[in-house]
Amino acid sequence: MTDSSRRPLAVFDLDNTLADTAHRQHFLEGKPRNWDAFFAAAPQDPPIAEGVALAVASAGECEVVYLTGRPERCRRDTLDWLAAQGLPEGRVFMRGNADRRPARFTKLEILRRLAQGREVRCLVDDDELVCDDAERAGFRVVRARWTAKSEVLQEAQEREGRT
Repeated sequence: MTDSSRRPLAVFDLDNTLADTAHRQHFLEGKPRNWDAFFAAAPQDPPIAEGVALAVASAGECEVVYLTGRPERCRRDTLDWLAAQGLPEGRVFMRGNADRRPARFTKLEILRRLAQGREVRCLVDDDELVCDDAERAGFRVVRARWTAKSEVLQEAQEREGRT
């Protein structure tokens, strides 16, 4: 049962939804992939105007929360980046450092947990597989299609479960 006395949740992904990762994707092109460098460069991500505007607008009616495939070890950099972009304050859900499951599994698990106590008004995410699974589970999805698709990032997300 959901608590209807509290504002609904608007759930936002980070990478390629709010933060443009194009400048750091080259770290994933080699074998082995350089995940440490990929995540170390995240504080330099430019914000994506469409995603930021939607998050700010959503804060008028919803509590904004962030749901990312980034590992927990990136929390401080992630919180600093969100604040620097003027994004609404909100809880940040991250994967465990050793969790290598694809984002479509980890994110759906957290969405279902959130929905047990609150209305989830929408999920905003760029990962088509996450979006597909969330829609099948009954969530309203806004597909963040405002950056160019990266095959390298998509493959890395599915096969290595790192973001």
